[in-house]
Order: sequence, then C-alpha cells, then structure tokens
Amino acid sequence: DGALGFDFEGTFIHIEPYHSIHFELNDKRVVTVEFQTIPDGVRVMETFDADEENHSEQQRQGWQSILDNFKSHVESAR
Repeated sequence: DGALGFDFEGTFIHIEPYHSIHFELNDKRVVTVEFQTIPDGVRVMETFDADEENHSEQQRQGWQSILDNFKSHVESAR
C-alpha cells in the first residue's frame, strides 16, 4: 500500500526444493521459509532472526505483510 518499504539483500545459503529455502541477510540474520503440502494447497511458514532496532511485533507484521502479498500474487495468477 506504499505505507512502508522493505529493503533486504542477502544470500541463499541452503535450498531444499519443494521443502525449504534458507537465506542470510547482509546483517547476518537468517530467514527460513518452509513449504508444507496440505489438503487444500501449500502452507508457507517463515522464521526469521529479529533485528535489535525494531520492536519484534512490528517485524512480525512486516514479514506477515510480505507473505500476504505473496499469497495475493499467487492466487491472482491462477
């Protein structure tokens, strides 16, 4: 919605096709994205190391926003 922007840069450190993606951000924090097949699709779960500058709930909401936008993109491409 243009209210807040995210600038991330990092390196993929491990990829298990159809299962998980692990990447390290430039500040050394690690993010793991896991994919789990469920009866009506795929569940995407994301785990991240929080930074020390922003409140953890704000960070959780930011990462959830990224996942929500990804969900909208995937569903609109059907």
